Amino acid sequence: MLSGTHRFPRQDLVTYGRPAIEALRELAASWHTRRLMIVTTASLEKGPAAQLAAELGELCAGVFAGVSAHSPREGVIAGAEAARRADADLLVAFGGGSAIDATKVMQLCLWAGLTKVEDLDPYRAGRGPERVRVADIPAGVRMVAVPTTLSAAEFTPFAGVTDAARKAKEGYAHPLLAPRAVILDPAVTLATPAQLWSSTGLKAVDHAVEQLCNPQRAPFADALAEDGLRRLARGLAGTKADPADLDARLECQFGMWLAMSGVGSGRGMGPSHAIGHTLGGTYGIPHGVTSCVILPAVLRWSEGFARERQALVSDLMGAHGTPASEAVKRLVVALGLPADLKSVGIGPESFQAIAEHTLHDAGVRTGARPINGPDDIVEILRLAAG
Repeated sequence: MLSGTHRFPRQDLVTYGRPAIEALRELAASWHTRRLMIVTTASLEKGPAAQLAAELGELCAGVFAGVSAHSPREGVIAGAEAARRADADLLVAFGGGSAIDATKVMQLCLWAGLTKVEDLDPYRAGRGPERVRVADIPAGVRMVAVPTTLSAAEFTPFAGVTDAARKAKEGYAHPLLAPRAVILDPAVTLATPAQLWSSTGLKAVDHAVEQLCNPQRAPFADALAEDGLRRLARGLAGTKADPADLDARLECQFGMWLAMSGVGSGRGMGPSHAIGHTLGGTYGIPHGVTSCVILPAVLRWSEGFARERQALVSDLMGAHGTPASEAVKRLVVALGLPADLKSVGIGPESFQAIAEHTLHDAGVRTGARPINGPDDIVEILRLAAG
């Protein structure tokens, strides 16, 4: 008999298919927000973020654009300080996964009074006995997310932040880190570079595939992942054919939402995400790109241990009879994305170090084929080498 627990993020609502400014004004009014601060990246600061700030008028108390790729701790601390100076009563994350994850942890900094980079040490996941019981910290200022990519960070109560000194991605979690509301407006994604849109779409595909190929079944989560993968395959093809197709973009947003929602089953992600965490946090490879080069290799390496599940993946992607590894790789190539490690500057000389670092990631323990040591990860990397 199956048994398990599905945890839902503590979010008030998700609104979709409406202009972000319209939805944000309504939320601010209903929550009696007086001073909101937009959190974004330098690439969006002078364009879409500036436009959003102008449309909000006096409601916007400032724009913090100090978030960079992989959400370094320094940007998180600086953003929390900017929110204090602005006396912000609501944070609005505008951007992709880096902006959203950074804003999540900015909330934690505000709640716990963290003002220095080293203050974050006892709050990160996986610490020893000195770790703070983060879930016991009372929440204060919350956030809204307006995503411009398909990373799906806005649908989880945990965040990844990079410790630049250790060159490592570290996790933070609290039941209320998830944005209080999410606004899915496909129009705000039109300015997102095509490669960023498509590669984060592959990250969303990775979310669905690793849920579906997990050896533990969770019917509710599986159903979400199935429909999510189907919509992603259809939507990504549509946005490639016509980047201005808002219906196709919204289909992608629905797909990534469904695919990520399956993680509430608690099964965790698998080896593709584990290796991706190392490639991202230590080698600076964008998270979406890590899925492009690693997911097909993981599927190929584990094919004999999950034939039925991988056949389902192929069917959902409209590639009946094709190995799942090949179906995913064909999508990567069709979208014009990097398809191997060589394309992103990672050579065999780095494989052993990547494998040994990845072995500490929980994702290596949840794949269809057991990973028994660094040699197994090196084997996957060789398949991804190109």
